[in-house]
Amino acid sequence: MKTLLKTLAIVLTIASAVNASAQPPAMSSYPQADAVIFLDFDGHTVEGTAWNYNGPIVCAPPALTQSKMKEIFNRVAEDYRPFNINITTDSAKFLAAPVDQRIRVILTVSSSWYGSAGGVAFVNSFSSGDDTPCFIFTTLLSNNVKYISEATSHEAGHTLGLYHQSAYDSDCNKLTDYYQGTGSGEIGWAPIMGVGYYRNFTLWNNGPNPYGCTSMQSDLDVITSATNGFGYRDDDHGNSFTSASLASLSNNQFNITGVIEKNTDSDWFRFTLPANGRFQLEATPYNVGTGNAGSNLDLQVTLYNASEQVLNVYNPGTLLSSVVDTILTAGSYYARIEGKGNAFAPSYASLGSYSLLATSSPGAVLAVHQLELRGLLNGLQHELSWTLEADEVVIEQSLQVARDGRNFETLVNVPVEEQSYSYRPEIAGTAQYRLKVIFENGRQYYTNVVSIRQDPAIRPSLIGTITYTNAVMVTSPGVFAYSIHDLSGRTIANGHLRNGVNQIKFQNISPGIYLIRYQGKNAYWSEKFLAH
Repeated sequence: MKTLLKTLAIVLTIASAVNASAQPPAMSSYPQADAVIFLDFDGHTVEGTAWNYNGPIVCAPPALTQSKMKEIFNRVAEDYRPFNINITTDSAKFLAAPVDQRIRVILTVSSSWYGSAGGVAFVNSFSSGDDTPCFIFTTLLSNNVKYISEATSHEAGHTLGLYHQSAYDSDCNKLTDYYQGTGSGEIGWAPIMGVGYYRNFTLWNNGPNPYGCTSMQSDLDVITSATNGFGYRDDDHGNSFTSASLASLSNNQFNITGVIEKNTDSDWFRFTLPANGRFQLEATPYNVGTGNAGSNLDLQVTLYNASEQVLNVYNPGTLLSSVVDTILTAGSYYARIEGKGNAFAPSYASLGSYSLLATSSPGAVLAVHQLELRGLLNGLQHELSWTLEADEVVIEQSLQVARDGRNFETLVNVPVEEQSYSYRPEIAGTAQYRLKVIFENGRQYYTNVVSIRQDPAIRPSLIGTITYTNAVMVTSPGVFAYSIHDLSGRTIANGHLRNGVNQIKFQNISPGIYLIRYQGKNAYWSEKFLAH
């Protein structure tokens, strides 16, 4: 039996003018897959399905340009990138797919037959074998590419068996059927099966559905279930030192793409530098625009030497991409690529495709034996220290700081005999630091980047970090959002704190370490606690 579900309607007025629809370009995300999600942009008449209780439904095409259709396709394709399923705009691919492994998603301006929803679908219609489609009402979504894309992935998720991701307070009272997520900026996160219109980083989730705060829905498990008949894509790169893919430098560069298919997956690469020099690696998740718009992967890069020792970990807290910029001697190295969570998003479904662009800049005489920056928070002080060992004379060193992980500015010029600096920033939050060093021969180098996060002075905090019951106590100076996760990223509870002492209850929690995340208006932070 199929269950009818619809998306939240976010626009209540219909535009008075509708432009003629362009011809949709033929695109496929994974042509070798048997299973298919067909994005139907060119209109369709629906007959003989569960929708046809009042005769045929004539669906006119959406008022979208080819470029908008292409972006919608790319956003939806990235949401489903980890899976062995083809997102396509080609009707021939849909008709060739097994009838119980396909769904037609009709994007249309024709909504009067149904009502004022952004979209609608029957749960489990993908595997029903009767070609019952789902619908996205593009005009009610203001023809907004982001909104239409989110609604498309969401409704297709319903057809695969997913219900909504919901939110509950500490007393298990439902706050909303549609969880809107948390955070802002590039890493602002929301579940696809909640409301993803207003966050950049929208992912599949493991959290409570509308049927109770303890009724947990693992989106990944449902999507890849036997009912739907497809699983994950095959792994494209090795996941260990011994199986690492070879990245060969050509003209001092290599450019590689990959996919993180599972939350247990990591992609490993081995490369060899023929000479000492500067090594830069840009690790970028697939995106459709600036600020990694439409990305589903928060990248972390770990660099190892030939002895399999960690040299550094690169994961700027406020960005989804990562940049390696360091000095290396000639020899072999390994790079490990992973999907990680961040202050807002759990690591559960940080999955998707990425590209690596590496550049080697061989240096001549200079031998830098060690150049490493370290940082820590001591009260309100940011304390930075570094190790610098080189054969050449240092003539200048400067500490640089960035608040966005990208745009570094000089914080202070440090005397060349010094190897530490501390100060108290004027504003709290996360800051990224690196050291720029200039040598007597004119060459300049940068250290690794370190992040220091300084929380606001006024914040919620746990009353005790060990619990022997199915509850924790939190004292809060005001209203703050919270969420609790296990170490796999599964959401245990979420809601809002009130001013004063709050008791957060949860059901059937297993012994172990858990993370509680808080979010205020302009900051976020987390604490750990142990459940016995």
